[in-house]
Amino acid sequence: MNHPQKYPLEQLAIIKQKKLEEAEKALKEKKEALIKEEEKLKAVEKERDKVKEHRIAKLQQLRDKLDEGTSTDKIQQMKYYLKVVDEKLKGKELKVKEQQKQVENAQKQVELARQDFLKKQQDVEKLRLHREEWEKEMRLVLEHIEGLESDELGSAMHSRKKSHGHHKKPSH
Repeated sequence: MNHPQKYPLEQLAIIKQKKLEEAEKALKEKKEALIKEEEKLKAVEKERDKVKEHRIAKLQQLRDKLDEGTSTDKIQQMKYYLKVVDEKLKGKELKVKEQQKQVENAQKQVELARQDFLKKQQDVEKLRLHREEWEKEMRLVLEHIEGLESDELGSAMHSRKKSHGHHKKPSH
């Protein structure tokens, strides 16, 4: 009986499996990076919202002071302070927009990594199916060879019995 052959694409299958594992690890890392960027976004949005609330409070304070008829100097001071708060708010809004871009970039990276992972998963699956087909073919070839060997053995045995039978002299 012949020894079973080794799968000819074994090395390729190992490499593809390793690449799939690397792609899976990369996808996990990209997802973690996205989570961090989203957390940063929440933090800068929270900072912006605090400044926004502070601006609203100061605006209300200015309106109240105007209604009370507070001195012009006090009103000017409050208006100046509101401009400072507005500038701070613009800065916070800019940080939020920049961080939103970072989140979007991280989302794109996750999507690219996901696509790469899926492609490598398909590569591994194709090879797995190819291997199953190859193994099935090898079994059929082996069964065929075994069948031939068995037939040859049977024929040889039959020939031996036949030839031994003719050499015997008939007894009377």
